[in-house]
Amino acid sequence: MRFHRHRPRLLALAALVAVAGLFTAALPAQAGAAETVRPFADEEDTGADCPVPDPGSTPASSLLPDPFTRIDGTRVSTREDWRCRRAEIREQAERSVYGQKPAPPAGVTGTVSRTGITVNVTDQGRSSSFSASVSLPSGSGPFPAVVVLGGMGADTATINAAGAAVINFDPYAVGREGTPRNNKSGAFYSIYGSNSGTGLLMAWSWGVSRIIDVIEQSDGSILRANATGVTGCSRFGKGAFVAGAFDERIALTMPIESGTAGVPIFRGVAQESGAQPLSSAYSEQPWLGDAFGSFTGSPANLPVDTHQIVGMIAPRGLFIMENPHVDWLGSQSGAVGALGGAEVYRALGAGSNISYWSDVQDGNHCAVRPEWRAPLQQSIQAFLRGSGSGPGVIRVSPREPADLSRWRNWQTPVLTSGGEDPGGEDPGEPTGACTATHRTVSSWSGGFQGEVAVRNTGTGPLNGWTVDMTLAAGQSISNLWNGERTGTGGTVRVRNNAWNGTIPADGTVTFGFVATGGTAPPGGITCSSP
Repeated sequence: MRFHRHRPRLLALAALVAVAGLFTAALPAQAGAAETVRPFADEEDTGADCPVPDPGSTPASSLLPDPFTRIDGTRVSTREDWRCRRAEIREQAERSVYGQKPAPPAGVTGTVSRTGITVNVTDQGRSSSFSASVSLPSGSGPFPAVVVLGGMGADTATINAAGAAVINFDPYAVGREGTPRNNKSGAFYSIYGSNSGTGLLMAWSWGVSRIIDVIEQSDGSILRANATGVTGCSRFGKGAFVAGAFDERIALTMPIESGTAGVPIFRGVAQESGAQPLSSAYSEQPWLGDAFGSFTGSPANLPVDTHQIVGMIAPRGLFIMENPHVDWLGSQSGAVGALGGAEVYRALGAGSNISYWSDVQDGNHCAVRPEWRAPLQQSIQAFLRGSGSGPGVIRVSPREPADLSRWRNWQTPVLTSGGEDPGGEDPGEPTGACTATHRTVSSWSGGFQGEVAVRNTGTGPLNGWTVDMTLAAGQSISNLWNGERTGTGGTVRVRNNAWNGTIPADGTVTFGFVATGGTAPPGGITCSSP
């Protein structure tokens, strides 16, 4: 039985493109810049028509669920498959984590001015309303816009300076904190009932979606309907994360220091010393859906985890910012969530559209940080103004390193588009031939992020691989994922994990790392196989 079987489809689907296999549109380029294409959708939920089978009981697992395996046990193989696989993840997340996000309301009206937005919603014979203020950048517009939840999010001065408007949205207008679960209040609950099992995070997400509805209905002279971002910090970072995951019209999602119930994986939070326990996050406020209460002591029973919620945002723009100086925020689990979700981006061919940054010096909660300014500007230019590409940077703090390999036993597929050969495993004999090539993903004063691609150059499957590489004097690896490392400096050896050791003929797997002590790339890279 499909949870949302009656959810209507609001708008026509946007054009398919091969780079992501999902929906995209061209944005007007800035003066002097080439026109670029970025992923976005014309619909709040492009998978509304996908049939989702009843998953029944889910076997408990301490490892992260495979985002690429459907409920029926088969794996997705094409980019087009991802739309309906995403619908499965969405529904499981609603059932077990957040509560239901209702179908788009029967009626949404409102106004957009240079100083504010009004929203009026009618559904199921009930109505409610709320508003938000608008701060425009210099210029005549129309402008892209970033919805800032609760006045706490990415630096608004940087957002305005990058040419985007700021929409200040008070989430408490649609879902108030300090209320019991059986008597929730706000514009959302005025329509869907004070005893609704939907948590505040999803109610806030609903509010962001209704703001976008009103922008779409406006004449477009002030704000552009196809260029909306969302951001928030702390509890509002949780809300921004959920809003971006559950509305595909949002082109750029920027959660900051979201903590438990945000980006950090639930399975990891339960094991990370100092992180806010699941039971605490559930009881502190009704952020999570009522159904999550049965999982606070047993996250291994959850059918989903937050790496899949990160994957729901793919291939749209995503910039996750975290603070490793406050244990309560669980940034180590957050890094695992980001790295796991980044595998979905990579499978869709959109790896540069996700960025993660926890390597910051200032430990104050929700501070404006200089380390984030440049990637924030670049993200706005790429995903809201249609100029250039996303930062595509993963900067994991050495204070809270993350190792995705210990949390998964699944391999990331190379998703093809349309009729392309999916490159299944060749049944022939292993040849043992491979090559390894390095690329610098990003660099900064005193370090860099690298990625090594291991390619099977033989005619049969490669069963196991080993890469040797030599770092420059004074360099060391502080963090490595998708491989097993021996050594941190000098000659470093990296072997495959159990889940990524088999590479089909002409196939490729990658591992990534962060090195400190200089920006010189590693030399003497060799690959071998048994």
